[in-house]
Amino acid sequence: MKPIEATPGASGKDPGEAVIHEYDGIQECDNQLPRWWLFTFWITVIFAAGYWYYYHSMQKGELASAEYARLKAEELAAEAERIQNAGEVTPDMLVTLSKNAATVEQGKEVFATTCVTCHEQGGKGNIGPNLTDEYWLHGSDPQSIYNIVRDGYLPKQMPAWGKPLGEMKVRAAVAYVLSIKNTNVAGGKAPQGEKAL
Repeated sequence: MKPIEATPGASGKDPGEAVIHEYDGIQECDNQLPRWWLFTFWITVIFAAGYWYYYHSMQKGELASAEYARLKAEELAAEAERIQNAGEVTPDMLVTLSKNAATVEQGKEVFATTCVTCHEQGGKGNIGPNLTDEYWLHGSDPQSIYNIVRDGYLPKQMPAWGKPLGEMKVRAAVAYVLSIKNTNVAGGKAPQGEKAL
């Protein structure tokens, strides 16, 4: 359909604007977009392409999410170091240590060399109970777990690891146990003890 040339009238449209559609007396004109709008649009497109290339294609910059994760890890590491150097062990201390990747990794190594015989790889249980389910023989709170690792429980052949391992490794092992608690690994030993609340 050939565009209708608009005529100046009450609408105040400039003469020469091409009307591309008219319905119930309402005219839609083929106006050019303002130059400031086009400039802003193309700048945005160029910026988005550059951002994608720099951060995602070349992976030269650090994304905000990665920066946040790095800063959070550094914060947790500093808090874990401060807590490790603190005196008395508290439940909050142990929970904080269980959220620190370096401490948990250290605890995993301690577990693999010391605890795996009785509790199996990943803590799923062997001679000793499954440490990944919701059932616990001597309490599931951080302080109870710490006490049992440090002091042992000879009636159930759980040795005291406080002296052989030292305080820092005991705390790291407890941090690892807290990190695998309630993960319910496949092939775990049948539940023992009472369900944790």
